[in-house]
Amino acid sequence: MSASPQTPPDRPAGSAAGGDRPGAITRLLISCADRPGIVAATSRLLTDAGANIVRSDQHTTDPRGGVFFMRMEFDLELTSQRRAELERRFAQEVGEPLQMQWRMWDAAVPKRVAILVSREDHCLLDLLWRWRRGQLEMQPTIVISNHPDLREDVESFGLQYVHVPVTEDGGEGRAGGGAESERRLLELLRDEAELVVLARYMRILSGAFLDELAVPVINIHHSFLPAFAGAAPYRRAKERGVKLIGATAHYVTERLDDGPIIEQDTVRVSHRDDVAALMRLGADIERTVLARAVQWHCEDRVLRAGNTTVVF
Repeated sequence: MSASPQTPPDRPAGSAAGGDRPGAITRLLISCADRPGIVAATSRLLTDAGANIVRSDQHTTDPRGGVFFMRMEFDLELTSQRRAELERRFAQEVGEPLQMQWRMWDAAVPKRVAILVSREDHCLLDLLWRWRRGQLEMQPTIVISNHPDLREDVESFGLQYVHVPVTEDGGEGRAGGGAESERRLLELLRDEAELVVLARYMRILSGAFLDELAVPVINIHHSFLPAFAGAAPYRRAKERGVKLIGATAHYVTERLDDGPIIEQDTVRVSHRDDVAALMRLGADIERTVLARAVQWHCEDRVLRAGNTTVVF
């Protein structure tokens, strides 16, 4: 692990504080090899800086030779200049000596979120409704779709809607092709988001696209995949007589539906439920699972650990 702060692309350390406006609560996330003194060193530096630690959660995979994870919230008014100085001190006095991966975030600054969607609207509209109600800590910047269908709905929230069609391959959701659409997506997303959410975006994103995007991407899919991968999963689940359906929210990697899981949930079904009922129940659980995953990410509660996550 490198001893370096994890800051958003093209945004220097400290600039997440929102200019010169003092921020009160800052979140600090840490991961490093477990060893004695990590909590003491972190607390000592923050106390010396005048911070009041108001919350601290930690976890180790093994107290002897494992990986240590910690999420702290501390109260300290910081201008952008003071925040930069605090981050510099933390890097030199704690982060580098303990070989940490770490990042700080001003809790008063919502993360900028771009949303990708196809035709199904339930996850998209649920996220936007929660945001408008003040129940979701994010700032949507743009909604992009490979279909024009949802423009009116999105623009009613005062958000930009951009249609980026995909015409190079054999159909929606199939691998291959789409290079031109991915180039257009990168143009639209560059510097626009600290997080991208796939709210039922029925396209496969290439590894090259994800590498160049360089921000986390969260996806939602049926939790009974891969048993019912591909088309018409609820119909085939009904034919198989499943008793539980659900959803999984995960970070996107180059390997399809194989990224670190953030949240999952299920609902019980029975032989009385037809395919339409399964689809309705599935949509309900998809949107709640996705909303929780996005909220936890935006609250800096999720730390990635290889192909898994620690969620505080």
